[in-house]
Amino acid sequence: MDSFGAFDPFRPDPSRAVAASPDAGQPPTDEDSSGEQTRPPLELDLTDHFLIAMPSMLDPVFGGTVVYLCEHNHNGALGVVINKPTDMTMDVLFDRINLKLEIRPDTPDAMPELYRRPVMFGGPVQVERGFVLHSTSEKYSSTLQVTDDVALTTSKDVLEAVAHGNGPQRVLVTLGCSGWSPGQLEGEIGRNGWLTVKADPAIIFELPVEERFTAALALLGIDPVMLSGDAGRA
Repeated sequence: MDSFGAFDPFRPDPSRAVAASPDAGQPPTDEDSSGEQTRPPLELDLTDHFLIAMPSMLDPVFGGTVVYLCEHNHNGALGVVINKPTDMTMDVLFDRINLKLEIRPDTPDAMPELYRRPVMFGGPVQVERGFVLHSTSEKYSSTLQVTDDVALTTSKDVLEAVAHGNGPQRVLVTLGCSGWSPGQLEGEIGRNGWLTVKADPAIIFELPVEERFTAALALLGIDPVMLSGDAGRA
């Protein structure tokens, strides 16, 4: 199989959970997994929420971003940026990972809209890996079920289904993800780094990339001009 550049972002990988710490990208140990079952629920569980970067977020990676959180537990948090496009489109990605589209249009203008969508930069963790947010009509080999409507898959089979025309209709592909070690995200929220709001899948899958930040803020009744670096906490 042809690789994507010098790597294949959808090669098999048994690990899923990651954290933005010195051990970023390492899966949790069995001890962590078993301990998770005996711990009390988090006081703040932001799974299926948007993180909206505040003006005080001067980090060049996360400034101006909206992150969709797929998992938040005692091991940390995992999500993907949904509004930071790369210069690659889906059809180019399919070509580079050796997936042939079931229907190949005669001209670029006839390419279905799904295949012309940009691949996102999902975050600075595991940037060599591919992550697919999608609606949940089918189960795939390496899938985290986030809600009844949204799942995160890191296996190539979901894109094979899309290329063959029988995959999920709602798809967002990222290279890399965003991760936080235990307590790290809560600390950033406490320092006014992020606003948080329950996610709306339509913003992820239906809106143009440039409209997602404003639309996420609108869920809180906020206009971007109202924000300042000294705004209140989420």
